[in-house]
Amino acid sequence: MLSKEIRSYFPILSQEINGHPLVYLDSGATSQKPVQVIEAITKYYEFENSNVHRGVHTLGNRATESYEGAREKVRKFINAKSTKEIIFTRGTTTSLNTVAQSYGRANVKEGDEIVITHMEHHSNIIPWQQLAKETGATLKYIDLEEDGALSLEKVRATITDKTKIVSIVYVSNVLGTMNPIKEITQIAHEHGAIMVVDGAQAAPHLKLDVQNLDCDFLAFSGHKMCGPTGIGVLYGKQELLEKMEPIEFGGEMIDFVGLYDSTWKELPWKFEGGTPIIAGAIGLGAAIDFLEEIGLDEIEKHEHELATYAMEKMLTIEGLTIYGPNDPSKRAGIVTFNLNDVHPHDVATVLDMSGIAVRAGHHCAQPLMKWLQCTATARASFYLYNTEEDIDRLVAGLRTAKEYFNDVF
Repeated sequence: MLSKEIRSYFPILSQEINGHPLVYLDSGATSQKPVQVIEAITKYYEFENSNVHRGVHTLGNRATESYEGAREKVRKFINAKSTKEIIFTRGTTTSLNTVAQSYGRANVKEGDEIVITHMEHHSNIIPWQQLAKETGATLKYIDLEEDGALSLEKVRATITDKTKIVSIVYVSNVLGTMNPIKEITQIAHEHGAIMVVDGAQAAPHLKLDVQNLDCDFLAFSGHKMCGPTGIGVLYGKQELLEKMEPIEFGGEMIDFVGLYDSTWKELPWKFEGGTPIIAGAIGLGAAIDFLEEIGLDEIEKHEHELATYAMEKMLTIEGLTIYGPNDPSKRAGIVTFNLNDVHPHDVATVLDMSGIAVRAGHHCAQPLMKWLQCTATARASFYLYNTEEDIDRLVAGLRTAKEYFNDVF
């Protein structure tokens, strides 16, 4: 287990909610921010605030150095070959839409196939639905195993020589399933398809190596990995990005503008139109420093231990159903559940009265809810600042909720 002292870096965790110490179990939606990130953003606004890549004055140079320094930190964090492969976006959603609209429109045509799974977040479904409608391509889904895992046999059965794009989540935001991305990428490439990875739930918790995975694109968000909201990353292989057209046009991304034609800057700036998310990128860089100082391997180990402990304790509650792999070693620090016939929103409300924050709803994964044969679930998602005591509080809160609704009904 990681040291409990890590909690002291997160000011928000010291407060009380409804008269109880806060237990924050919703990091799958957004993580809390350590003082190191808050101070880095404050420093930018207090001492460096200026636009980047434009002025030659001191503040402009400071801001540009910090912004591009953050890009280098991201490059090293995921082991990309070059900073030209690192594009700052507003988040995972924007990154995935960029691939669909730029690469997809240029390379997918009628009769082609796009392959995804039932466990995808809406951000990794709707862009491909729209691309299929626009081009006449076929959108195909890889069937899940009974426990919500993916079998490579079904992956091979679904991907064909007609497949042009495979886009799959690395870690499910509902099931916690950790997918064999490297093996799926190899299968996609054998059929001439590109591999797009939704890494929103993976980047905060796992050590990523895009060269080892050999994926063609990877998308993730800063706010789930101790960084600020509004900043994300699109990684793409340079040879693919070079051939792609930008989808946003205006200042910052241009080389030369004439009356009737314009040319674009080189990578990565041709995809970063307008004033970029400067403070967000700097905050993300600080978050990467923080996570790497602790160690991604240690964070992953800590979360596996918490997931194992949580599943063991929660399954002692009669009538509680946990979704996803039964083996905690095959899931990330996410435990999604339902309690008898009580609606998840009611469960979450009772927990909140005890200061325990969990997620309730369809988690932006309605096709997966349909596959699970339920309309909504509750979700506890853990991060480096959570402890076994937090889980004990959760289990006690669930027992209270069960007793309360048993009395009501």
